[in-house]
Amino acid sequence: MTQKKVNDYGAEQIQILEGLEAVRKRPGMYIGTTGKRGLHHLVYEVVDNSVDEFVEGYGKNIYVSIQPEEIIAIKDEGRGIPTGLHPKMKRSGVEVALTMLHAGGKFNTDSYKVSGGLHGVGVSVVNALSEWLVIRVEQNGNVYEQRYERGKPVTELEIVGKSKKTGTMISFKADKEIFEAVEYDYEVLQTRLRELAFLNKGLSIHLKDERTEMSDSYLYEGGLTSFVEYLNKSKTVIHEDIIYFDKQVDHISVELAMQYTTNYTENIYTYANNISTVDGGTHLNGFKTALTRTINNYARKYKFLKENENNLSGEDIREGVTAVLSIKIPNPEFEGQTKAKLGTPAARGVTDTLVGEHVGAYLEEHPATAKIILDKAIMSARAREAARKAKETVRRKSSLESTTLPGKLADCRERNPELSELYIVEGDSAGGSAKQGRDSKTQAILPLRGKILNVEKSRLDKILNTEQIISLVTAMGTGIHDEFDIGRIRYHKIIIMTDADVDGAHIRTLLLTYFYRYARQVIDEGYLYIAQPPLFKITKGKTIEYAYDENELEVKLEQIGRQGITLQRYKGLGEMNAEQLWETTMNPLNRTLLRVTIDDALKADEIFSILMGDKVQPRKEFIEMNAAAVKNLDI
Repeated sequence: MTQKKVNDYGAEQIQILEGLEAVRKRPGMYIGTTGKRGLHHLVYEVVDNSVDEFVEGYGKNIYVSIQPEEIIAIKDEGRGIPTGLHPKMKRSGVEVALTMLHAGGKFNTDSYKVSGGLHGVGVSVVNALSEWLVIRVEQNGNVYEQRYERGKPVTELEIVGKSKKTGTMISFKADKEIFEAVEYDYEVLQTRLRELAFLNKGLSIHLKDERTEMSDSYLYEGGLTSFVEYLNKSKTVIHEDIIYFDKQVDHISVELAMQYTTNYTENIYTYANNISTVDGGTHLNGFKTALTRTINNYARKYKFLKENENNLSGEDIREGVTAVLSIKIPNPEFEGQTKAKLGTPAARGVTDTLVGEHVGAYLEEHPATAKIILDKAIMSARAREAARKAKETVRRKSSLESTTLPGKLADCRERNPELSELYIVEGDSAGGSAKQGRDSKTQAILPLRGKILNVEKSRLDKILNTEQIISLVTAMGTGIHDEFDIGRIRYHKIIIMTDADVDGAHIRTLLLTYFYRYARQVIDEGYLYIAQPPLFKITKGKTIEYAYDENELEVKLEQIGRQGITLQRYKGLGEMNAEQLWETTMNPLNRTLLRVTIDDALKADEIFSILMGDKVQPRKEFIEMNAAAVKNLDI
């Protein structure tokens, strides 16, 4: 990226919209949550400002460090937050930006043509939610420094040295009065910073954890091409080269990279101004429309489709595709507070036009690859027809009006989904104990015989002809695939209850893969849980205690003494009688349930592809890398 000379980015360009009073009182309104996700969001807000400087052509490096005592330091090589006096506020630009909500250069298109920090709340919110924050700005030949505590300045902006460089360094310590826990996860930061480096080719981002001495640097001159290579490293691709373009029309730049794999699901990631638009929006609609039209036109032109055959559906054409679409746009319109969906109408037309032109040209220039893509789409269309017939069966069985529930299901009497639970149990033995021990008013039991199909390696027609999946879909009542309707779900707690051994872990992973790929809303709505049965039963005289892991076992043994105890390690749920299973794993008063959440879809997709895909080497590497962290392995 061409570096520019520093322009007239001064304090007077910071526009003030309102004050900062409510942030500490209602932090969730500004960062979503005061849990782990909100804590890490503080880092992203500061980094986003540094990335915006790079996008504007200032600075090539961003440094992020996690220091002892959970202090974060972020340094860039941008222009530096303006240090001059703001003409209206009679305070420095630094103080205005750090103490006033919606005060920033992002509202002035002369200062920032494209920005991820749209609302200008970023650094001021970080300041408000920090025990302390120190800012150092290199600008005008000087180094300026100011300290804040819980959002309020405690020193003046002072010159503390000389420098020929420009840039901003912000160090802060998140406030323990605000956050549930202040402990940064290196992997979480690593994932987002790597993503930003992919999205901004030529930008170097350096991450260091001074607590552990771990460090990584990210620089991808290939941009989204490198991103797709990374996403597909655990998948089998069906063509080597990546379809790619990066073009600008009417101040909107569109960058796309895509490549087809042997997978049966589509993985499309969209971004607007470096923000992940997980709910899509106008740019995604433009991409899908153009891709469907362009490939169908090519199929007609070169007789892949006969005159009497229907066009391929968009779903057929996207089967197995990995695509990353990134647009940069002035003044984007987002739907909702979370910026998860782009609403700018112009983004659709520009994306549609550019995707149509470039994908069309690529197919014409690469007929061999075009044939591979068309053959896969046509196979998908045939399988879809078979799946349609299979869906008819599932639809009939899972209809709410139907009384035909799976024969193995022991349903509960409660009909209100909010009060109903479904336990998915492996095998008839554990299923028998669960049925005897449950509260039949609110708890339903569905035993699954054998391991369910690995949906990562299967098309929908095969999935819909699998007994265990039909039973599960029918019991839930949601339907499947394009007929999935979360509003018809029969239970608001769906609990996977498997043995604590290798087979149980495999079945749990197979079920999680199914929910992630074909019933994602069950996870998103917070309806999916994993039961935590105890690993140990400790008997001493008439006293019985249970321990759920090795650490708890040690604590319990210290409490009750090691003399005269009988210790039983459970290998399976079937070893517990109905009363024990109820008391330890199913009784709402005593049980421990883990709610399944997806904080990072990219990371989830990567792990499912590694663990359940058809490439052996990435799986071997994953196991070797994570073996040291495994506890309670029961073979």
